[in-house]
Amino acid sequence: MSGSAAEFDAQRPMLLRVAYRMLGSIADAEDVVQDAWLRWTAADRGDVIVPAAFLRRTVTRLCLDHLKSARVQREDYVGQWLPEPIVEDSPEDDVTLPLMLALERLSPLERAAFLLHDVFGESFEDVADALGRDPAACRQLAARARAHVHAERPRYPVDRAHGLEIAHAFFAAARGGEIGKLGALLATDAAMYSDGGGKRPAVARVIHGPDEITRTHAALAKLARGRAAELLRYTLVNGLPGFVTREPDGILQTTALLIEDGRIKAIYVMRNPDKLRHLAHLDR
Repeated sequence: MSGSAAEFDAQRPMLLRVAYRMLGSIADAEDVVQDAWLRWTAADRGDVIVPAAFLRRTVTRLCLDHLKSARVQREDYVGQWLPEPIVEDSPEDDVTLPLMLALERLSPLERAAFLLHDVFGESFEDVADALGRDPAACRQLAARARAHVHAERPRYPVDRAHGLEIAHAFFAAARGGEIGKLGALLATDAAMYSDGGGKRPAVARVIHGPDEITRTHAALAKLARGRAAELLRYTLVNGLPGFVTREPDGILQTTALLIEDGRIKAIYVMRNPDKLRHLAHLDR
């Protein structure tokens, strides 16, 4: 059992990445990986040729099963849905928040084929084994997914240091109520997304354009009545420059910024406390 545990622990980080990118939830990903551990301990080792492949296949199938019920739950979600934020100073791959939202629009099989092949480098033979399809079908699944998500891949990824400078300027302008400076940071087609999950106040629809975004921030500043958010850190949130704050109500919030050509094209704000629990260590 100690050898089995060591083999599983060596694969755990990769398994969590696969599950999270399939499901968009840290808690659900951890549950899937725990279920995979139980299946690993019960497996006949004589049938396991490559442990890593066996475990990826197991996690993928568990995620596909989970997504059947998750889609029903998403239909009843209050307001806008965003994936749970991952705070990483050095992301392991280029699956950014906009790409994860694009993955949500794919079928579960398309999502799995794209992630396993294009992101995690699996051969189509291994993808076929995981999905219970033939390699040719998996190539088609990945091709359809690739066509849908291509536009969400950054053409010219912003330099990390420059991105964090823009995040600093955005936070300073928003906290200081400097609406003119805030508007100057935004692209003409900027959009703002906010996920409160019905648990905290959040904008229920996508806000489009610099004028509407700045008016929204001005209204939020009035509601705050001088109680400013406390900055905890500048960082990368799901691969995008951003920051983590403690809001006046004492609960954390993450803000991620999609930056193109030196301007902020999209703002993603996570306010749902259920999706921020795993970041509690940042508030110590």
